[in-house]
Amino acid sequence: MADIVGAIFGALSCICGTPTCNCIDQHRNFNDDVDELRRKLDGLTSQKQYIESRIQVAEARGGQMVGQQVQEWLKQAQEINVDVRAFLEDVQGVKWCKRACLDKRVCRKIDVVKDMLEKGSFPEGLFIERAPAHGNTIPTENLVGEISTKEEICGYLMGDEVGMIGVCGIGGVGKTTIMKNLHNDLQRETRFEKVIWVTVSHPLNVFELQKKIAGAMDKRLPEDAEVMMRAAALMEIMRREKFVLILDDVWQKFTLKEVGIPDPNAQKGCKVVVTSRSIEVCSYLCCKIVKVQPLSQEESLKLFLDTVGDDILQVTGLKDILKLIVEECAGLPLAIVVIAASMRGVDDVNVWRNALTELRERVEGVNDWDDQIFQRLRFSFDRLDRLDIKRCFLYCSLFREDYEFFRTELIEGWIDDGLIDIDDLGSRQKAYDRGHALLDKLVKNCLIEKIVYYESYDVFKMHDVVRDMAIKIIGPEFGYMVKELRGVANERGWDEDFRKLSLMAIHISELPVGLSLKCPSLSTLILSDNHISEIPKSFFEDMGTLKVLDLSRTDIETLPDSICDLENLSVLRLRGCERLKCLPFLGKLRALKKLDLRGAGIEVVPQGMEILESLEYLNLICRDLKDIPTGILPKLSSLQYLAVCYLGGTSIKIDLEEVARLKKLEILECRLDGLHELNSFVSSFKNFQSLTAYGLVVGYGPRNDMGHITDEKFSYEWNDHHSCLQIKRWLEINQLKIDGECMVVLPDNLECLWIEGMQNMTSRSLNKIVLLENATELRRFDMRWCKGIECVVELDSSSSPSLCCPVLDKLEGLFIYDLPNLCVLVRVEGVPTPPHVFSNLKQLKINSCKEMRKLLPLELLPALQNLEKIRVWNCTEMEEIIASSDKFTFTSRKLRMLELANLPKLRMLELANLPKLKSICSAKGVMIYDSIEEIIICQCPELKRNPFQLPLLDNGKPSPPPRLIAIKIHRRYSEGWWESVEWDHPNAKNLLQPYLKYYG
Repeated sequence: MADIVGAIFGALSCICGTPTCNCIDQHRNFNDDVDELRRKLDGLTSQKQYIESRIQVAEARGGQMVGQQVQEWLKQAQEINVDVRAFLEDVQGVKWCKRACLDKRVCRKIDVVKDMLEKGSFPEGLFIERAPAHGNTIPTENLVGEISTKEEICGYLMGDEVGMIGVCGIGGVGKTTIMKNLHNDLQRETRFEKVIWVTVSHPLNVFELQKKIAGAMDKRLPEDAEVMMRAAALMEIMRREKFVLILDDVWQKFTLKEVGIPDPNAQKGCKVVVTSRSIEVCSYLCCKIVKVQPLSQEESLKLFLDTVGDDILQVTGLKDILKLIVEECAGLPLAIVVIAASMRGVDDVNVWRNALTELRERVEGVNDWDDQIFQRLRFSFDRLDRLDIKRCFLYCSLFREDYEFFRTELIEGWIDDGLIDIDDLGSRQKAYDRGHALLDKLVKNCLIEKIVYYESYDVFKMHDVVRDMAIKIIGPEFGYMVKELRGVANERGWDEDFRKLSLMAIHISELPVGLSLKCPSLSTLILSDNHISEIPKSFFEDMGTLKVLDLSRTDIETLPDSICDLENLSVLRLRGCERLKCLPFLGKLRALKKLDLRGAGIEVVPQGMEILESLEYLNLICRDLKDIPTGILPKLSSLQYLAVCYLGGTSIKIDLEEVARLKKLEILECRLDGLHELNSFVSSFKNFQSLTAYGLVVGYGPRNDMGHITDEKFSYEWNDHHSCLQIKRWLEINQLKIDGECMVVLPDNLECLWIEGMQNMTSRSLNKIVLLENATELRRFDMRWCKGIECVVELDSSSSPSLCCPVLDKLEGLFIYDLPNLCVLVRVEGVPTPPHVFSNLKQLKINSCKEMRKLLPLELLPALQNLEKIRVWNCTEMEEIIASSDKFTFTSRKLRMLELANLPKLRMLELANLPKLKSICSAKGVMIYDSIEEIIICQCPELKRNPFQLPLLDNGKPSPPPRLIAIKIHRRYSEGWWESVEWDHPNAKNLLQPYLKYYG
């Protein structure tokens, strides 16, 4: 038949000429063009998801924000995605006679998608740097004894005579703690439009400092401009605002002009505060000097007891010894806290007496302040009871100054360096457990700081003075070297015999030909976060003992073949090396246990990888990786960790039968082809019993390029920064066809479920398509862009009684985005609402659900006693947050519930772009909000009444909520709203006015 048609058109082409030939070409090209459109659309989908994943990570870290141009691109990309996929479904199987005219539409859509792909490259970057500013409080300790110093600084800030303030004092005396407390207090001051915190890098990098300040102003400076041009641009930005700029930990002299900071003495209403150990630096900047003095004996004793515990005073004969130990701390808060932490739990007077003797011997005859601080902190280090804890602590000094690291990042580093031995412990999970215990020990001893961002989002860092102490120890005693200079390019090598060498983030742009490190005992080399593009062939010549090599986040394009001569190399980290397209033959690296290529630019699996029988950790989450040849994975019989996902335009998946043969595999992250493969995985889960953690992507791809699923780090990198969960087992179902005939079977130990892009759902509730009964461990649920869903869970007389409670009782996070038909969260028909639905829910976020009018039905309120966060955005029909149902019967009990709503753990309420919102809690209801810390209102013009009940003092007068930090109002979109609000108590407005903070 095809031959006949071809002959007919061949004859027509001879008769009719060129137009017919063109028509025939269009018919012939139609299938090719449709395939091209699919490829381009997959590429656009991948690019969009990649950008979204990076945004999620940046928001989680809290240091960056996405620009408006990127936000608009994401919105347009989603619209094009939906439109083109619908078009492709329409043209599937179209008749041959219609293809000629349709091909023109296909070509136009190809052009549209290509244009979006080009626009999505964002050569200037996705983010604007954002230091903690206007509204973000900084976690800090309570002040003890520095109150007078804080008040002196505050006086200068509130006055008009002093613009530049220099806060000086020795390391560990409390300069940063004072300024963190002041920074948080300034959030309540309306006289300053911006309150900016920037930790200054050491050595000073003017380019980076400019970038951080501009980001805090929600602006971006040109990346390719000279420093002086950037300074002029920054100057123009800052002149428009009344700001307080806090520059913490300044070591070197500079001028405000060279950075681009306006002179605050000339620009009224602006202040600059510098903290430094050097009075000379502050004097050079013409600062009003404020010296931070050590604590008094009384203040020191209070801080010591706050750390070690007041119960220690109950030990007979200890009080006098304790006072003498406090005296030896010399009034330095850091030394007091660290030494007290090291003695916590000790109730033997003899041990305390010995500690006093040791402290005195350490500082006796030492006149230099820095050396005295070192000796006092060294006392706490020496009191660590095991060598492995000491070595793990010292390892942290290999990170650059002020580096904030994730829990898993640190524990993986300990494992890589052999500080935690997986072979001895028997499994990777036990190694992680040991790492958690060691890290918690260091935190309890105050040698590592735990920093809490947003929703219990943990990162860790070393205090710079503690790090100084660690660096002094590691050189002579442990053979570590931390290089902190910029002149590496001018050096030809070092002859010292170091075992561990860190050159992390010291602005190396090249390694000169001939540079060699003559360190015959070198086992660890860290070159990460530098702009190195090439490594000389001779670089590895004298590194026969090297075991760990870290080149992460460098600009490396190729690796020299000489790397394959490192026969003892066990760890090769190449994370984020986007320019690295291929690797040399790896077959000679028979000792290699870890190969981390997450985010690298490789396009093919490295040659010789199948020979690496010792390989235990393999991360191949790469944008451009095309395929994993069949037969490679089963040869890697030692694998414990495997991460392979789809990130580029090509679908990368693995054979589950091959994976099932990896008997030691504990952590798996991979893509499954469809629901059939997912259901097969679940039904054959017994073949994967060694798995302790997994991440499964079903459909077009995941939301991240990070790959950590072993503990809470995964939840920070894959999910948004509101998650406080520690996710180990997750599933994403993305842009698949699901109808009422197909039920999704979930693994019974699933902790996080994400469903996205199911535009063709015919069922109106989730439980009609997803078999929820199995997922009794589900703790977080996200749903996005699912057009048909009207409610999350629908309960009626036909529903299983066990459907709701086991699943929704344990749910801690519920995040709903862009469900255009969603009306209610839970629909109950003909059965009473289960009493414990959502009883563990901590976070609720609803975004862009246009049909929702009421968020929380009153009947659910008694179960929501653990709810901490409510965020509602862009719900244009939303009228009430807490409301009775349409069939509400006003019994006296329910009327009381409606009039006095209590969410005892609610800490944050954010309402944004809700044009029809009239009430938070019914027309007459009152909310108790003793736990509230933050209220954010943006573009809610009809919300005229504040229903919150102010707590009463003993004299019966109202007071602000005890934990309230700020009430934030968007400057542009909510102008005049504060003045229009009605208050139940006549003094409420005046009481809350100091907490009002404008943003935007």
